Amino acid sequence: MKKNDFSIAENAPLNDGWRREQSAKSLAEVHGSIAVPQHGTRWRKLVAFAGPGYLVAVGYMDPGNWATSIAGGSRFGYTLLVVALVSNIMAVLLQSLCTRLAVATGRDLAQACRDAYSPFTAWFLWVAAEIAICATDLAEVIGTAIALNLLFGMPLELGVILTALDVFVVLYMQSKGFRWVEAYVVVLLGIIAVCFFMQIVLADPDWGAVVRGFAPTTEIVTNPEMLYLSLGIIGATVMPHNLYLHSGIIQTRNYGNSLQEKREAISYSTWDSTIALTLALAINASILILAAATFHKVGRTDVVEIEQAEALLTPLLGSAMAPILFGVALLCSGLNSTVTATMAGQIVMEGFINFRIQPWLRRLITRGLAIVPTIIVTLIYGDKGTANLLILSQVVLSLQLPFAIIPLIMFTADRKKMGVLRSPLWLTAMAWLVAIVVIALNLKLIYDVATGAG
Repeated sequence: MKKNDFSIAENAPLNDGWRREQSAKSLAEVHGSIAVPQHGTRWRKLVAFAGPGYLVAVGYMDPGNWATSIAGGSRFGYTLLVVALVSNIMAVLLQSLCTRLAVATGRDLAQACRDAYSPFTAWFLWVAAEIAICATDLAEVIGTAIALNLLFGMPLELGVILTALDVFVVLYMQSKGFRWVEAYVVVLLGIIAVCFFMQIVLADPDWGAVVRGFAPTTEIVTNPEMLYLSLGIIGATVMPHNLYLHSGIIQTRNYGNSLQEKREAISYSTWDSTIALTLALAINASILILAAATFHKVGRTDVVEIEQAEALLTPLLGSAMAPILFGVALLCSGLNSTVTATMAGQIVMEGFINFRIQPWLRRLITRGLAIVPTIIVTLIYGDKGTANLLILSQVVLSLQLPFAIIPLIMFTADRKKMGVLRSPLWLTAMAWLVAIVVIALNLKLIYDVATGAG
């Protein structure tokens, strides 16, 4: 029997706390491909570790996030800004656990689940992760197709089909090296940031109301519609696939094997993700602020569709440039999300079931699963249907979160699995609080839907 055989007997636990010995390297083709200077300034080391956090930050501004933020801003003004803030805090905390798990064990989250649980449990978690990735891809398909429609007048059906071609962009970037992938993502994030900065300047929001929007209110939980959109924002921000992604791509750094080198890797990688996610919060919040400052301000509380929002920007902001900026940012968002979803899909499939296929084939299969329902809904229900499908995809992501969060917290708190690098008690306690909040919100949402309250 091979060392990493998935069928290894469950009654033969390993001495390090894992049921099975370590699986193959995560993203083997780029594993340890980026050198980290052993000596030098803190700045040089931080630069060496900078990159993975920005790929994770893409989850803040994928097209699905736009739908929930636009709907939340137009319907409730600045009230849901606090949800964006809480989501950011959750993301920072959970991504730090991903870094800790990867560095301490040499496993990504999918591999850790495979090596720790029974085959049945691992396959169940794999299916849940694949559902989350398909929901993410669904949002990318719809968002990119809408962007092509806004910028070039391309029919949505044709735009949906053309999104399958983005696999070549991903393959080209990966062939150039992982640093090129990170640079590509950072450039697109920069374009999105500039576009929204210019739109916010044009919108001239009530900054006092913006500040008040970051204060919590019980209405978010007691109002079913507000809760539904809040879950969508959380699902669009703290994405399940980001947890698998981050724990895999951090291993592209060749940080060494000594305890001191691993401690430094955890520290610098956590700084990388924290800075990237904090920067992304500004962009994520700006989508909601733009919707509140334009649509909610004039009483247009029914704006839930991206196309509808774009059409109203010119008359409300008094600038023909506004919808162009909106469309460019949306297109960059869709292209960016393509890269991260592709790598997350590869990590999940290889990690959970030890099944490897060519990245282009993996990409086409995932994209095909997203394209088919999108085309059907578009043909039957039109733009309104795609808008509802976009928001629903984000709620699906939120419902999948516990299946990724709970194993992550359990692994990183286990001394036998993590050794001296296990999470400190305060970090574990905060992580469990996040998990409890997410699960409680999900149960409340399910109850509201079941009873018709939502």
